[in-house]
This record gives sequence, structure tokens and C-alpha cells, in this order.
Amino acid sequence: MLSLLYQEGPSTEGIFRRSGSAKTCKELKEKLDSGAEVDLACESIFVTASLFKDFLRNIPGSILSSQLCDKWISVMDQGNNEEKIKNIQRLIEQLPRANVVLLRYIFGVLHGIEMRSEENQMNAFNLAICIAPSLLWPPVSSTPDSESEFTKKVSSLVQFLTENCCRIFGEEITSLFGEI
Repeated sequence: MLSLLYQEGPSTEGIFRRSGSAKTCKELKEKLDSGAEVDLACESIFVTASLFKDFLRNIPGSILSSQLCDKWISVMDQGNNEEKIKNIQRLIEQLPRANVVLLRYIFGVLHGIEMRSEENQMNAFNLAICIAPSLLWPPVSSTPDSESEFTKKVSSLVQFLTENCCRIFGEEITSLFGEI
């Protein structure tokens, strides 16, 4: 999925903003969940993006860890960009290794898409609005007002992560997928 998003996302206007066919997504999700072989290259890239966001939403406790939710939310209120980056790196060190590996690939994809935002209309802000709710959610449900405020803060965090991913995860993030 990520490889396809890395290849096609940068040249696709509105990637992560437009949804894939709900029927196709449901059918493919059932196939993937059952372990069946699925060739996503034959599907719309919007279906792949929708399936990927659904996959992220189904990670127990979220990929950024709901247990660290308050720390993630407060990191954007702390100091200058250098301090934010250091605090983010400390939080990343507290995540399970599998989460960190997946985050590196996710932000490698988002970085690639952002680099061609004039073509695809998906700058870091737009990407964050679309993907942030799939990366972190609070451990307990909340009121609609506090949920809206929470979503804004997570979007701000994801925008910052996308804009600074090379400094946070390392320059090699741009070559994780090699020469595809």
C-alpha cells in the first residue's frame, strides 16, 4: 500500500482527500482481512489511500499511542522548532519499534506528496487535515467541542511532523522506498 502511495500519491490531485469507492474498499478490506491475495495496483489509488487510512484507524490505541496522547498534544506548545523536534524524538523513542518503522514510511510518503504539492494540491496542512485523525485519538471519548479542538491540535502536530520529517526521522527517510 505504502509503495503504491509513494509512487502515485505525488502525482494524484487530492490524494487522501478523495475517498475510494465504499463498495470496493469494503470488498478489498474483507479480502485483506481473510488473508487473500489482493493486487492493489489494479485499483484506484483513492481506494488504496482509503484502505490505508482505515488500516491506521484500526491500530489498537493508535500508531502514536493514545497513552502518550497528552504529551503529543502538548509538544506543539513547547518552545521553538528545535525544542519541538527534540521532544518529538523523545516521544517517538517511547513507541513500539513497529510503530516507529511504520511512522518513518508514512512520513516518507507524506514528504514525497508534499514535495509536489503544486501538482497535487496536498501541502503539509492539507495532508495533516486528512491523515491526522487516523494517527492519534484520545484514550476516552469526549464532547464534540473538545474533539474539534483535539483534531486541530493533532493536525498541527502532523503538519509539523511532515514539514520536519527529515530532521525528526533522518535524511534517509527520502530514500526508504529506493528507486521504484
